[in-house]
This record gives sequence, structure tokens and C-alpha cells, in this order.
Amino acid sequence: MSISPEPIIYGLIFLGVLVLVEGIYLTVFGKSISLNNRVNRRLEMLDKGGRREEVMEKLRKEMEQHLRSRRFPLYSVLASKAQKAAIAFSPKQLMMLMVLLAFLAFVGLSVGTSTSVPVRIAVSAAMGIGGIFTWISMKAKKRMNLLEEQLPDAIELMVRSLKVGHPFSSAVAIVATEVADPLATEFGIISDEAAYGRDMGEALKDLAERLDMQDLRFLAVAVTIQQQSGGNLAEILAGLAKVIRARFRLFRRVKAITAEAQWSGKFLSGFPLLALVGIQILDPNYYDKVMDHPFFIPACLAVGTFLTVNLIVMRALVNIKV
Repeated sequence: MSISPEPIIYGLIFLGVLVLVEGIYLTVFGKSISLNNRVNRRLEMLDKGGRREEVMEKLRKEMEQHLRSRRFPLYSVLASKAQKAAIAFSPKQLMMLMVLLAFLAFVGLSVGTSTSVPVRIAVSAAMGIGGIFTWISMKAKKRMNLLEEQLPDAIELMVRSLKVGHPFSSAVAIVATEVADPLATEFGIISDEAAYGRDMGEALKDLAERLDMQDLRFLAVAVTIQQQSGGNLAEILAGLAKVIRARFRLFRRVKAITAEAQWSGKFLSGFPLLALVGIQILDPNYYDKVMDHPFFIPACLAVGTFLTVNLIVMRALVNIKV
């Protein structure tokens, strides 16, 4: 029994693509752009001598550039996730990176495998595009989770600042300097915009829409109503922080309850693919006798369709809005 190393090589090349794009990202923009960094990126840019206005414009350009590129058909799929992940690469740079990664994957497949040229081209293109999409999706998910966890603490910090007599703009500035990224940089931009004359409620509303985050919409509405009709903003925000924490706990509980169904759907869709890879590793010639059958390709397409439908249906069943 011979073992084919090609499926393992495919997996290693794809992992190499993910590691390479992360390495390029950190090399170009520095470690401060990493979500694991303790010092927020805005403060680090200011400490390096950047003027407040220049830093604000640069960060705003990075955070809004993907929204303006949704009109491009090939990039519209990535635009929303890249926006939530605040990817500093421009859309053009991301497209060029896809081409570079696809080329490197093609070279790796040419050296490590003996598959035909059309197959290598198709697989390398899928790895280049899929690697960028997977990387951005991971970044967006991690960043949004961090924002959701940080927001209640940030609101409570603003409540304490308001209670000791600080204005709301100063409370936002304190959040921008005292908490970690990603929320610190986002609130730092709001603080800078307010310093140059922009309405605070409008800035918060734009942030909520850009991130598509319901809790930030609540904050923006609360601040806007207080600006228009008055009232004790500290009490309003304290109540909002409690609501967000309760909603976050409920969301975690729903996520725990639906975790079994989510993993069942992933397992039922992924097991046939894992079994196929395992069979190919253990016996590369296992499907040789049926590959020439006229029903082989239609059967593969039907199985792939059913697996995709299974993922979509299971995701719809457990996607409970809180």
C-alpha cells in the first residue's frame, strides 16, 4: 500500500499562504496593527511624531476604503469583512496579494506535486483567493468579538468620567487612551473628529453603520437623544451598559446551546471530504476504475451541492438573533 503525499502538500501550501499573508501584513504596517498588541495603534502613530490631523486622516482612509470598493464585482464579497476587520491594505493591494499568493502556490505545487498544469492553475488560484478570504474572515471575526467584549467596559468608563464632571468628549478621549485596541483606535478617531468640529452623535452613528454593530447603534441613539432633549447622560449610559452586558450573556448562552448543532453541520459536511482525502492518501488508485464512468462528474457535483446546502440549512437553523 503506497501513501500519496500530495493532499498533505496541498494542506501545507495553504497554511503557508495564510502565514505568509500575515507576515507581510505585520511587516508592512508594524506590530501595532496586531489585535494582540497592548499599545493601541493610534497612540503609537502619535508617539512616532505624527500630527493628530494626519493620523486621523490616515486611519479614516484605511477604515473607509473598503466601503468605497463594493461596486467592483470581484471585490464586493470581501469588502464587508475587510471593512469590519479594518484591513490596512487597500483593495488594489489585496488583489495584487491574491495574484502573488496564487503564483507562489503554483510554484509550490509545481515543485511538490506531479498534477497537470490546468489542475495546478485552478488549485493555486483557489488558494490565492481562498487564503485572502480566510485570513480576512478570521481577522474580522476576532476584531468584532473583541469590540463586543470591550464596549460595556468602555461605556462604564465613560459613566465614571461623566460622574466626576468630565464632558462627554473628554470621556470618549479617556476611552481612547485607557483601553486597548480595537476599540481605542475607533474611539480615538471619534475624539479627533469631535475636536475638529464634527457632531459626536453623528460620528458614533457612522461607526455603528460601518461596523454593523447593534450595541454601537444603541450608544449612538442614546447620545443623540441626550444632545437633542437633555437629561442625565451618565444614568442613560449606565443603563445601556447593563443592557449590553445582559444581551452579551444571553448571546453567549444561545451560542453554547446551538454549538452542538453547528458542529454537527460542520462535521456532516466535512467528514466526506476528510474521508476522501484519507482514502487518497492511503490508496491513490482507489477511484481509478470509476473516474471514467459518465456519472462520476455529475455525482461529484451532486455531492458537493448537497454538502453546501447542508451547511447553509444548518447555519440558518442555528443563526438566532439576540
